[in-house]
Amino acid sequence: QEKLVESGGGLVQPGGSLRLSCAASGFILDDYSIGWFRQAPGKGREGVSCLVTTDGSTYYADSVKGRFTISMDNDKNIVYLQMTNLKPEDTAVYYCKATGSLYDYWGQGTQVTVSS
Repeated sequence: QEKLVESGGGLVQPGGSLRLSCAASGFILDDYSIGWFRQAPGKGREGVSCLVTTDGSTYYADSVKGRFTISMDNDKNIVYLQMTNLKPEDTAVYYCKATGSLYDYWGQGTQVTVSS
């Protein structure tokens, strides 16, 4: 059964770092483009970062550019989102999504809270 599972969220102080993981089972992440999204309380879901596996290109929302880095470990079939210099406005549930030619998969989300 195809599944995405996020992990690595938690409570961190402003200026701190977290690394989120998105582990796939039942399919190969390298066959998909991978995106990280987030949804803050009372707000819509927004795109944070994307990795296009066909050419390795990456994209970031302006709000996270220079602070977040998306990467993939093909051997482990995991995509990471390294987040540094976290701000209170980064507080949200973070989701990963695998987009393929036929199917898309979403994870269940992981909570990130940035607060002192």
